[in-house]
Amino acid sequence: MKATRLLGSGAAVAGAGILTYGAWSAASWARYGHPRPEHHPRDELLDRFIPNPEVDEYHQLKVNAPAPITFAVAKAMDLQASPIVRGIFWLRAVPAMLRGQPSRRQGPRGLLEETLALGFGVLAEIPDREIVVGTYTQPWHQQVTFHPLPPAAFAAFTEPGYVRIVWTLAAEPVGPDRSLFVTRTRVVTTDPESRRRFRRYWAPMSAGIILIRYVTLPMVKREAERRARHGRGDQLPADPGGRGIGIGDATGSASRASTTR
Repeated sequence: MKATRLLGSGAAVAGAGILTYGAWSAASWARYGHPRPEHHPRDELLDRFIPNPEVDEYHQLKVNAPAPITFAVAKAMDLQASPIVRGIFWLRAVPAMLRGQPSRRQGPRGLLEETLALGFGVLAEIPDREIVVGTYTQPWHQQVTFHPLPPAAFAAFTEPGYVRIVWTLAAEPVGPDRSLFVTRTRVVTTDPESRRRFRRYWAPMSAGIILIRYVTLPMVKREAERRARHGRGDQLPADPGGRGIGIGDATGSASRASTTR
């Protein structure tokens, strides 16, 4: 009897999850192409590259740490420290693994470093405050390739058949010891057929992408506040949960990233 109840409860949870996912996908399909950037602070760096996006995702969280610390932590964060993110990446990698292709690299790597390795390029940066990276791609293919471009070429890119994506990390000072961590993603397609294809991709896939953003925010907040309590210049060990990295590692990643422009 107990096993039957457990199976029934599991089926109910699974059914609710499927319904929720379906509702999210339907809402994403309906919202696509109707962003409301006026609801968020203007970002002049983003506006240089995609002023009229079809997708404009904005997420923020207040952090009790100075902006330079928050920014360094965000750039050096390893997303795979989160079990939720690891699960999402694993699910997305299943088709490739079934084809015998290797999955994600092993070992920790900072968020910015990994993004650049995928094929994004640095488009603009304000030291200790904000970085904008971008790529053009065709995400609806099974094997997705990302292509970086210099800033001016990226802004002018209109070759049919592609999607342009820009993504930011930012830490805005709101006081001497507080900051606002912001991550923002904009997307625009280059022709009507690409718009149709990307809309079909975005409606179901956006749930996992946005969930990663929500997981990222508290990870950055927790680690930045931990470092702020110990002082910015300290070389800190990783925290017991495996989420942290030393200040020297974070600032080193920031320096290496800035040289890629």
